[in-house]
Amino acid sequence: MANTENLDAKIEQLLNVEKQMRLAGEIVGTRKAAIDILQLCFEAKAWKTLNDQIVVLSKRRGQLKQAVTAMVQQAMQYIDETPDVETRIELIKTLNSVSAGKIYVEIERARLVKKLAKIKEEQGLIAEAADLMQEIAVETFGAMAKTEKIAFILEQVRLCLDRQDYVRAQILSRKISPRVFDIDASKEKKKPKEGDNMVEEAPADIPSLLELKRIYYELMIRYYSHNNEYLEICRCYKAIYEIPSVKENPAEFIPILRKICWFLVLAPHEPMQSSLLNSTLDDRNLSEIPNFKLLLKNVVTMEVIQWTALWDTYKNEFDNEMVSGNFLSEKAAEDLKQRIIEHNILVVSKYYARITLKRLAQLLCLSLEEAEKHLSEMVVSKALVAKIDRPMGIVCFQTAKDSNDILNSWASNLEKLLDLVEKSCHQIHKETMVHKAVLKV
Repeated sequence: MANTENLDAKIEQLLNVEKQMRLAGEIVGTRKAAIDILQLCFEAKAWKTLNDQIVVLSKRRGQLKQAVTAMVQQAMQYIDETPDVETRIELIKTLNSVSAGKIYVEIERARLVKKLAKIKEEQGLIAEAADLMQEIAVETFGAMAKTEKIAFILEQVRLCLDRQDYVRAQILSRKISPRVFDIDASKEKKKPKEGDNMVEEAPADIPSLLELKRIYYELMIRYYSHNNEYLEICRCYKAIYEIPSVKENPAEFIPILRKICWFLVLAPHEPMQSSLLNSTLDDRNLSEIPNFKLLLKNVVTMEVIQWTALWDTYKNEFDNEMVSGNFLSEKAAEDLKQRIIEHNILVVSKYYARITLKRLAQLLCLSLEEAEKHLSEMVVSKALVAKIDRPMGIVCFQTAKDSNDILNSWASNLEKLLDLVEKSCHQIHKETMVHKAVLKV
């Protein structure tokens, strides 16, 4: 009881000092008085009094910005010293309410919300933690370090993915441009001009830009895996593979290169997939895993792939990937078979202008109904141009030309023919002249 009275007397004395300094406009004195009051409460372990004093000091008439900033920063140091979780939450909430709406302590408020969200997550309240984090729009904070901004947004994305809110996760992820990870940090550092906002240094626990790049792409893999967007997943793994620390370490790049190969084969055929496929094949590191190099060569080569032989060769590798949790759905095996069938249909369309449905089914090792179904799906998705004459059982891969195309082709052929005639006439005339010259001699 005596200790409490003694503490109250000291606080009252310091409050009078703070008032005098504040009214005189003394920044240093006001700041010191406010910090001393908080220090007294902390040393006495009077947490409730500490919370009350923070609110009282922040609401005093004409309170200086510098004093509020110093007070919030000082009180943040006490968060980890609190005796239990309830006291910690109470202190964070008090500081949060004090810093709300004050632009000069926006960075401190963001850090407080992040700490509170972490506590909520540890308690299993992921939805609450995600809602708390989404209240803060760090991309508008000019004074916050770039790495800290990125780390904060990535934390928002992670919590949204944990609560399976994929729409919001995508919206938040678009706040980060992938190009920001390719900027050389050493070149970017320059002296601030007069009048520029001073950017604070990022805290020590914030990862480096390259570490954030890896975290970003790992989160994007989680997002794209939800909809089985294999090509986008492959591009994410490719970006991780390009990180220097990964590319120089065989223990790290071999598992990632395997995933790149699998997702390339699983991705539907399109120009981007074809480009990535060829660039991966040219990679020297692929020689470390020859069976995957062979797999990509099979897909690139315009020859029919026997599904049963391929599956027997790669089934164990595929199962290992599934066990390690890299394929997030059982659908991957079905999709792999689908891609091989699509590849085979494209190969057949390159070599045949017309083919019977029965022969096509034999080449694809499918029944007539399945062959027709897969061919129809490819035509609908515009991956292929084909027409099926069902009564005759004939598939035609030729595109129907309109009258303009036919006339253009005729005109082109006539032009070529006339060029040949002109060249022939010139050669005959030349030979005749030479022959006449020889005869005269």
